[in-house]
Amino acid sequence: QVQLVESGGGLVQAGGSLRLSCAASGRTFNTYPTGWFRQAPGKEREFVAAINWIGANPAYADSVQGRFTISRDNAKNTLYLQMNSLKPEDTAVYYCAAREAAYDSTRSQSWYYTSWGQGTQVTVSS
Repeated sequence: QVQLVESGGGLVQAGGSLRLSCAASGRTFNTYPTGWFRQAPGKEREFVAAINWIGANPAYADSVQGRFTISRDNAKNTLYLQMNSLKPEDTAVYYCAAREAAYDSTRSQSWYYTSWGQGTQVTVSS
């Protein structure tokens, strides 16, 4: 099973930026579709962004479209989420996820993904 470890979270003021990273183990990570999800206190986990195995066809939640950018570097086995123009409502624990099925497409449903990181806290102050 692929192991995922997020980093890069922290406290930032509204309007600021952060870049999250998700380091993956395993030689076949570069064939898996991947995504980012987030969960705020008292709320369900929600889709943020997804990208396919080759780093193409990114998809975004409406709430982050135009502000966040998902990317991946398969040579480094790493998934990224660049977050700009952050808002207080972006405050949540952010999780990276992978579906351990080579060359599958991406989806926005959390049940679709089979491996998850432990999460990294992002707090945006007003």
